[in-house]
Amino acid sequence: MPLEEIKAILSAEGFDARAALEGHLSALLARRERLDLLIANVEKTIRSMKGEEIMSDREKFDGFLQKLVDDNEQRYGREIREKYGDAQIDRSNAKVKGMSKEQFAEMERLTAELNETLKAAFEQGDPAGALAQRACALHREWLCFFWDQYSKEAHMGVAQMYVDDPRFTAYYDRIAVGCAQFLRDAVFIYCK
Repeated sequence: MPLEEIKAILSAEGFDARAALEGHLSALLARRERLDLLIANVEKTIRSMKGEEIMSDREKFDGFLQKLVDDNEQRYGREIREKYGDAQIDRSNAKVKGMSKEQFAEMERLTAELNETLKAAFEQGDPAGALAQRACALHREWLCFFWDQYSKEAHMGVAQMYVDDPRFTAYYDRIAVGCAQFLRDAVFIYCK
């Protein structure tokens, strides 16, 4: 965080230094826990490579899932935690880390099906059409791999974010230019 931003926060009226420090401590402890898990996994991998220890497939897969969560935290953690709160993000991360290989494979398969269906629906051009609505149902199913509960309002909020946030727009527009807005329009119809 830039020093000017820190200065502005510290001098803001109503600033609660204790609450800020407690929040900072909580974030640091969570980061330490993630780092400790990564370190343990790397150490175990090195011992396995030396023939000193054999890593189970589950341990390797758990390390893979942990890396996915850690990468997401590094890229978006601060932003999503501010927007959705620590508890929600922690539950989502736990859900990802608790996936079985079969669940992860199903999520990957579902992602491909969603993208193919969305592309075909976009080519038809009707966000209210059966194919577009099928894409929305698949999108809902995909979201539930990460969310502990579904709501139409949250679904619409995510779809709107796909249009408002250029990072998400770019992802969906790789499927077809204009696809992010098409998905948003289709999700709004689906949820109403």
